[in-house]
Amino acid sequence: MFFPKFIIKSVLLLGLFTIMAIANPLFSQNKKEKLEENKKKIEQEIQYNTKLLDETKKTKSTTLNQLVILKKQIADRERLINNINEEIQTTNQQIELNNEILADLKKDLLHLKEEYAQMIYYAYKNRDSFDRLMFIFSARDFNQAFRRVKYFQQYAAYRETQAELIVKTQDDIAVTIQNLENFRNEKFTLLTRLEEERDKLNQERSLQNKTYQTLTKKEKELAATIKEKEKAAKKLQSEIEKIIAEEIRLASEKSGTTSTGTFALTPDEMELSASFQQNQGGLPWPVERGIISSTFGEHAHPVLKEVKTKNNGVDILTDEGMEARAVFGGEVTRVMSIPNYNYVVMIRHGEFLTVYSNLSEVYVTRGQKIDTKQAIGKIYTDTKDQKTELHFELWKGKTLLNPEGWLAK
Repeated sequence: MFFPKFIIKSVLLLGLFTIMAIANPLFSQNKKEKLEENKKKIEQEIQYNTKLLDETKKTKSTTLNQLVILKKQIADRERLINNINEEIQTTNQQIELNNEILADLKKDLLHLKEEYAQMIYYAYKNRDSFDRLMFIFSARDFNQAFRRVKYFQQYAAYRETQAELIVKTQDDIAVTIQNLENFRNEKFTLLTRLEEERDKLNQERSLQNKTYQTLTKKEKELAATIKEKEKAAKKLQSEIEKIIAEEIRLASEKSGTTSTGTFALTPDEMELSASFQQNQGGLPWPVERGIISSTFGEHAHPVLKEVKTKNNGVDILTDEGMEARAVFGGEVTRVMSIPNYNYVVMIRHGEFLTVYSNLSEVYVTRGQKIDTKQAIGKIYTDTKDQKTELHFELWKGKTLLNPEGWLAK
């Protein structure tokens, strides 16, 4: 069936704008969902930080622990503000695209109405059915008469199609206008939320400065605490190194080989090591919920200028009463007590070892087989600072590793 070019053009134009009207929100929906999901995660972290911060308020004195949590809270608040800004930008893009679609749809509607008016006028001038019959019967031959009949049929069908296109375009315009209203309301809500979060951020920064100023007056006390922690850390590292050397020696004797400074692994231990290695970046946290209060490596002290501290693992702040749990299946190598670290549990996973320090209670014994996420002890709570903090280390043979790169994000 033959359709005049202007019919095809009208149909294609309407189809294009309809696709744009549908595709536009779908195109942005995926990004919006990701931003919303990320925002919820950040909000949960902020809520947890607030809970930990409230716990520290039980103590009458200002503590370094408060400063650490405030720093994390401010960083999360800044991430939240950046996320909201991205949401606003995405909404602005949607508003701009919908404005463009609306303008194009209105132009198309005008074009359709003009064509339809011309058809109505033509139909009015040629409304006499006798004239149409004369036009058909005056054909030179049957083929020409057939084509003229088809023309009238196509013309009638096009008039009906044109009317449907006008109604459809009007509907698309109404939908686009509603989308614009929704996006503008969404933008207003986001801008209001943005201002609220900025106010909270300023309050937290003010509290951070106040806490910092208070702690600078306790330099002697902080310096003494640092010395105690450094002494305890050296003692812990020394004990771990002795235990690892002993485990390597025992493994060599068991396998009947000469010690080379690395573990002589059985086939089962080799499989366990490979499985542990494959889970890099996906190991569960050694606590059900917490925040990293001190990362791996050397750091400047948050208060004392020109003082640096070294961390052989990561410190994780959590709730009072929380338990430490194994990050992977293995065997308990040691349970010991270290001053300032309380009880310490070491678990071997083939050639890898994980260390869980600062436990007030221990639920496991040396030689015991452990499953992933199995509770191994209760984390000690310092009632003076209202701080419940687990110290976690990861070793591969005699090599110390950064646990953050191994734990799930």
